[in-house]
Amino acid sequence: MPASWVSSTLGTLVAGVVLASVCGAEPSNFLHLDYCVIGAGPGGLQIAYFLQQSHRQYLVFERSDVSGSFFVRYPRHRKLISINKRYTGKQNKEFNLRHDWNSLLGHDDNLLYKHYSKDFFPHADTMVHYLNDFTRIFALKVQYNTEIKRIEVERDSEAWNGHHFFLTDQNHHHYRCSVLLVATGVWVPNVPDFPGSQHVEGYENVSVDPTDFVGQSVLILGRGNAALETADNIIGVTNFIHAVSRSRLRLAWATHYVGDIRAVNNGLLDTYQLKSLDGLLEGDLSHIVIIRDKKGKLHLRLKHHLNRSNASQDMSMTIHDQRLLSEEGADNFAVRLPYDRVIRCLGWTFDFSIFSNVAMPQRGRGRMDKYPLVKATYEAVNLPGMFIIGTASHSVDYRKAAGGFIHGFRYTARAVHRLLEHRHHGVHWPATALPVSQLTNVITKRINEASGIYQMFSVLADVVLLQKNATQFEYLEEYPIGALPHLWQNTGKKAENGLFVINLEYGSNFSKPEADVFHPSRSVGDPKHAWLSNFLHPVIYFYRHIPTETEMTQRPKQWPLPRPSSIHHVVEDFLTDWTAARAHILPLRRFLETCLHTDLRNYFAESCFKFALTQQHLPPSCRHGYLNGQGLLGNESL
Repeated sequence: MPASWVSSTLGTLVAGVVLASVCGAEPSNFLHLDYCVIGAGPGGLQIAYFLQQSHRQYLVFERSDVSGSFFVRYPRHRKLISINKRYTGKQNKEFNLRHDWNSLLGHDDNLLYKHYSKDFFPHADTMVHYLNDFTRIFALKVQYNTEIKRIEVERDSEAWNGHHFFLTDQNHHHYRCSVLLVATGVWVPNVPDFPGSQHVEGYENVSVDPTDFVGQSVLILGRGNAALETADNIIGVTNFIHAVSRSRLRLAWATHYVGDIRAVNNGLLDTYQLKSLDGLLEGDLSHIVIIRDKKGKLHLRLKHHLNRSNASQDMSMTIHDQRLLSEEGADNFAVRLPYDRVIRCLGWTFDFSIFSNVAMPQRGRGRMDKYPLVKATYEAVNLPGMFIIGTASHSVDYRKAAGGFIHGFRYTARAVHRLLEHRHHGVHWPATALPVSQLTNVITKRINEASGIYQMFSVLADVVLLQKNATQFEYLEEYPIGALPHLWQNTGKKAENGLFVINLEYGSNFSKPEADVFHPSRSVGDPKHAWLSNFLHPVIYFYRHIPTETEMTQRPKQWPLPRPSSIHHVVEDFLTDWTAARAHILPLRRFLETCLHTDLRNYFAESCFKFALTQQHLPPSCRHGYLNGQGLLGNESL
């Protein structure tokens, strides 16, 4: 513990003990903290950084003796799939973060990840080194070797949220928290229970030495990045590898979701499609059986196949199962050969076991049941004051944006911090106030540089609040788009004269597993057809009033927002550089002028002088510039 805060921590603990003894609270001795952060992974460290910068009372609890302990073990084959693009041709830090998927947000440029690895896909050990440097250099308050075993809630009418959170660690020390920030990630292996599952090895402990697989036949349960990473490691020494999963193959370049299968791991796809013995199969794992024969070989069978007499009554069998085994009695079913090893690579789930029944966050539904369910503000839906930070917050944008990864949740953590600053400390959401004549320039700058709305497209968006009869505006960056109906409660800002929302989006039919993302007419270049853009591009929504909760609920399918009064698509650009005067800026300016009923062009002093003599209403650039002695002056060439 840094000496600078050990004494204050002990003092708070003593005060907590005295208060508890006077008031009779349970437990009788505890350390009181305004903010408790569980987990010193990248999510926990990021929110800790923001709490540190705002001088809040907080403590991070880490069960291991290092920050980022997940990366000490995972990924097993030690190659991260988060890109480390060190060169972009630009010096703009904010722009460069669009292509730096590993750095946390901070004020020290020496803590950019490009200084820790030269590899495009870095080694996992460099992440451990980086996170511990981040902890040390910013003197973050992390208490190591502290595993929180139990989380409970106790009502208190004077508490910030009407209750306190009580934490108990492995040594039976107690902590009382006003706000709980859970950044434990998803680290509990997903282990399905089926007949024969005891014969299956887990990704978390299977050998990573290819020589242990020489001449073996291997079945992998799962077809995500962990599964294909495992296959790539042993593909050169095995007889054959089969991978089975109930869901269809999802390639990241087709879905535009970075958690789907990445090209760096797709060796097995090549050997399957080029008929080199390896293969992929579809089948529901809840319907399978693993049988070990007398020779120690493992056989995959379906439950219904073992009891043919009941097969006709088993209505739960899916079409995927029928692909795994052909019709009854056939002798050419796909998995008739035995395996030497079966490896489970089915990902991880959130650890719900540390919560009491009252304190437990609600579990996500369907495919998101491995995550706790949170609001658009990342607050637990069933318990005010509990926020999920980092990977575990991915239920908001699962299989959409990057909220489950560092380059996404570094921004959602900042959004949570800004919300907490307003809610508990009266600090309004940061905003820049400017005359409306600057609106085109500000939007153009943000859509070309901002990393937060680029990585968290359709999740975080910039919001422009019009003020003083639309002659001025306030610009809010990276606000959670799903919480737009509660803008005033979350930021302290009102939109009495209308608002613009600046979002980035892919085309509506361009991000799905079956999409042909390489078809010849995949892109649009004409601004007239900008609404047909497929690749990530800016979309500006104009509302005359804040959308209501009902309007958000009833928005069109696949729309991130309700129907606006007006909408403008900035045409997609091959270079993601939306600075072309005629293709990008001019259509944007005309859209803004139409919405605002004003002229947003910039005029020289001579033109403003003529307008002042001949017109009753001057353009905003003349009102804010020329009449204040700040107009553009001409020269001999003008």
